[in-house]
Amino acid sequence: QVGAMGAYKYVSEVWRKKQSDAFRYLQRIRCWEYRQLPGIWRVNAPTRPDKARQVGYKAKQGYVVYRVRVRRCARKRPVKKGQVYGKPVNQGVTALKFNRNLRSVAEERVGRKCGGLRVLNSYWINEDSAYKYFEIVMIDPMHNAIRNDPRINWLCKPVMKHRELRGLTSTGRKARGLFGSGHNHHKARPSVRATWKRNQKMSLKRYR
Repeated sequence: QVGAMGAYKYVSEVWRKKQSDAFRYLQRIRCWEYRQLPGIWRVNAPTRPDKARQVGYKAKQGYVVYRVRVRRCARKRPVKKGQVYGKPVNQGVTALKFNRNLRSVAEERVGRKCGGLRVLNSYWINEDSAYKYFEIVMIDPMHNAIRNDPRINWLCKPVMKHRELRGLTSTGRKARGLFGSGHNHHKARPSVRATWKRNQKMSLKRYR
């Protein structure tokens, strides 16, 4: 079976063994390079070509890859002098946790920065003690190579603007709790707020 492995399979196997000495050294060198660059940086080619293709990347015109750096930390409550003038239940400042994951934050930042592009998907590439690094696959919806491709031109529709800001990408749907199924996840569909609103209404099914 080893002889039947293709090039992308070898790349995937390398990325699976993240604790190996060679991979840890390579990631450490890459992380140093990433820290010297701006927080949002366009890359010529994806760092993980196998993962990029899994999430929809094609090496053709109209596809763009951006690397984004996001600081790793909990959300601090933005209050003056670290003081909440209210009840003790609301006095937490530092131990708060942001509801969405850092990958969705990375997609949101590059989506705001590059307003003319559409976010397709993203994946993790590196992290250190202070930052996490992600690569975002983006599409140029005005490029003819994209508009004429029936496999990807659904992203050119106006309704697909800023998917990342509305929780429609893969990581956004995960943060909304839409990856689960069964009776434990009924309240997540179509959304937690929509379910709450529907349950608050009085429902009179019989004709009166």
